[in-house]
Amino acid sequence: MTIERRVVLVTGGGIGIGRASCEGFGRAGDHVVVTDVLEAQGKAVAQSIVDAGGSAQFVALNVRSTEQADAVMADIMARLGRIDVIVANAGIAHRVPLAALTDEKWDETFDIDLKGMFRVIRPALDAMRAAQSGSIVCLSSIMGVAYGWDEHVHYSAAKSGVVGLVRGLAVELASAGIRVNGVAPGYIRTAQLLSAENSLGPDAAELASPYIPMQRLGEPDEIASVIQFLASSAASYLTGQVLTVDGGLLVGRY
Repeated sequence: MTIERRVVLVTGGGIGIGRASCEGFGRAGDHVVVTDVLEAQGKAVAQSIVDAGGSAQFVALNVRSTEQADAVMADIMARLGRIDVIVANAGIAHRVPLAALTDEKWDETFDIDLKGMFRVIRPALDAMRAAQSGSIVCLSSIMGVAYGWDEHVHYSAAKSGVVGLVRGLAVELASAGIRVNGVAPGYIRTAQLLSAENSLGPDAAELASPYIPMQRLGEPDEIASVIQFLASSAASYLTGQVLTVDGGLLVGRY
């Protein structure tokens, strides 16, 4: 069976920017494959899209598993016959001082935040090449394009790697009609940012807003709308770029 509407797969779709992206694509009329290791949250997102009149399904996916990623993509192709958009969003950002940063924690972060993207993208490429069409959007961070982040060296390094992944894939896949771009969010009101253990904590708005020209945190929907643009025909001549979406933070500081 081949579905007529676009098929969009989002990793880490259960919360935050991933959830907002799933809901945005659902409102736009796409069939959304919501994937996450957080099954309850992911299922809730898919159900909310269906309840609003959209088309969605939840599929459990740990991006650390090549076997799972391959199986999910094979299932999509067998049941739906196409894959049009991948939003590689799943990631972690754990605070770890250098003195406590083990090989295992470094490898875990890279395995999820960078290699996890490649694992999901790779098995979709044959179908996208055959269709001579496809859009891939990878989530980096301002911590990967301009900022260093103390006690998050592993995260900054992985998110810098995402920029290289975007550029390399974009060049290699352009002749096949596949576009690859990225988004580097600034301070966005997500559970990650509001975590006292791993980021700015509940006072994030008060701490960060004075440094942001727009004087406020961004909202997940504001990142999701840029992701939707990059995945749309409106961005048909745009590839290999990582758009910084940060309320003017970087240009206001440098």
